[in-house]
Amino acid sequence: MIERARIEAVLNRFRPLLLPDGVDIELVDVRPDGASIRLTGLSADCHSASLNLHTGLSEILREEIPEFGELRIV
Repeated sequence: MIERARIEAVLNRFRPLLLPDGVDIELVDVRPDGASIRLTGLSADCHSASLNLHTGLSEILREEIPEFGELRIV
């Protein structure tokens, strides 16, 4: 199982890049195969920004935590 603290550490390094735009990341759930996050402060109309964040965060998490599987945005 992936440790919550490892995921939080990666998100905490990414978070300062988002905060100036009023966006934050909340780790909602950790599963054996990945995690679920909530993006706050992001416009509901901005699907492309959400998709870009999802893609970027997924890649970073997999680089930092090789056993990381799927990232879900809830």
